[in-house]
Amino acid sequence: MKEGTQLNPNSLSPGTDRTLAILEVLADFPMGASVADLTRELGISQNSAFRITNTLHDRGYLHRRESDKKYLLSNKLFDLSRPRINDKSLTVCAYEAMQEFSGKTGETCQLLVRSGNKCVVLEQISGKHPVKVMGEVGLRVPMYSCAPGKAILAWLPGHELEAWHDEVKLKKFTTSTLSTKKALHDDLEETRERGYSIDRSEGLEGIRCVGAPIFNSYQYPVAALTMMSPVFRMPESDFPKYGKECAHAASKIQHRLLS
Repeated sequence: MKEGTQLNPNSLSPGTDRTLAILEVLADFPMGASVADLTRELGISQNSAFRITNTLHDRGYLHRRESDKKYLLSNKLFDLSRPRINDKSLTVCAYEAMQEFSGKTGETCQLLVRSGNKCVVLEQISGKHPVKVMGEVGLRVPMYSCAPGKAILAWLPGHELEAWHDEVKLKKFTTSTLSTKKALHDDLEETRERGYSIDRSEGLEGIRCVGAPIFNSYQYPVAALTMMSPVFRMPESDFPKYGKECAHAASKIQHRLLS
């Protein structure tokens, strides 16, 4: 049994504890898990696992694959947690500016927010080029190796940034990854000075990005906008042009959120 999916023997609500544990286990089974798998992982009865998974399926939290009857997480929890600011949906407020930004550059545009110590993709507008960079809505990525993550980190309060460092081990994904605290902090300082972040193939080889923060009314970075491109379409000389366009699009989203 994986750490973090164990049942709590002292839980005041054992049924709730089992339900949440099943959701956590399924998060570790992207290809799906059967009732027998859940029974084995959690040490609960097959009858209990069957009743809970059927209830979660009926309420839309799980999908059941007909070919093998395995359960998979749906997007319902993700949809419920989509952020709202001033009672406005972040994704709704961002969509028009994202379409305009992507249409102007021809590249894929994404909206991301912080999720724990990583970033998660909330929305995406696909680029128009035959060769394009794409991700998936719901994808979680390290903050320090992508432009939107660094855009958020750059404007976090100092104590939050230090707390993030205490919990995250920096490691190299490519030869360009900023894998030391000093290198990352120098980059974040440059990001604040220029108003946008840059990803020089730090998360994936051959992909470059720019990113810009979106603030709430307290000037806290609640999200970030990014544009993704293959290296051959984004030379370093174009970073200022695309970075400023990204910051401009992010400011449009922020204005709509706060107005």
